[in-house]
Amino acid sequence: MMRWLLLSVGILTELCGSTCMKLSDGFSNIYASVLTFVFWGISFTVFIFALKEFDLSFAYAIWAGLGILLVSLIGMIYFKEPAGSMKILSILVIVAGVVMLNLTENGSGMM
Repeated sequence: MMRWLLLSVGILTELCGSTCMKLSDGFSNIYASVLTFVFWGISFTVFIFALKEFDLSFAYAIWAGLGILLVSLIGMIYFKEPAGSMKILSILVIVAGVVMLNLTENGSGMM
């Protein structure tokens, strides 16, 4: 349970860092720029601890897949980025891959 908490905190703080990176407007917003590095520092630190309990390939796929999903949603909702059908389909394919990896990690995969 703790490993999932660590991975979740790592993903969420990376998400905050990426959002702050967008808000930094090319380092012209100093507060968002500083928060980018603070959140990423926390994120990578927590991720290192999560890796003590997860295989790297599995944890990074979850990290990246959920990160892409959540950042895309923030981009579409908060930053009003376009949400075309190919973008939505691509995100769903990533989510399907993350779910399949989770099944594989838990030993209930089909292969």
